[in-house]
Amino acid sequence: MADEEIRPAGAADVPVVADVIDAAFRPYVERIGRVPQPLREDHAANVAAGKVFVTGDPVTGLVVVEAFEDHLFLDTIAVHPAAHGRGVGRRLLRFVEAHARGLGLSEIRLYTNALMWENQKIYPRYGYERVERHTDGPHDRLHYRKRLP
Repeated sequence: MADEEIRPAGAADVPVVADVIDAAFRPYVERIGRVPQPLREDHAANVAAGKVFVTGDPVTGLVVVEAFEDHLFLDTIAVHPAAHGRGVGRRLLRFVEAHARGLGLSEIRLYTNALMWENQKIYPRYGYERVERHTDGPHDRLHYRKRLP
């Protein structure tokens, strides 16, 4: 498992991308009282734009990233619940760092819903610092960043 490839998603991966995101985020619907943003995304468009990277055979985890001039935005990280505890998330976060460096970017940014409290424990363990909390309508988000050496 530790040496599984992380590769760009292709068109054939779109259904499994949707399945993994659904499995990872569907449990939050009741807690946050709304459908989380990753469940509303156009997965086919994200794959076609080269923003999605997957791992596993079958796919057990993925990231959706977008490069900006001064940072890499980690839009989504999702690990299928059946693969929790196997290091998939850790490998994906390391991949995101390497991808940012490969693009010449020295910072990664992300946000998470404030009610997804598990993430508030995970991201700091991997060097992300919380920089702000921003509420915009129904969205209460915690923003994080990681500066890369």
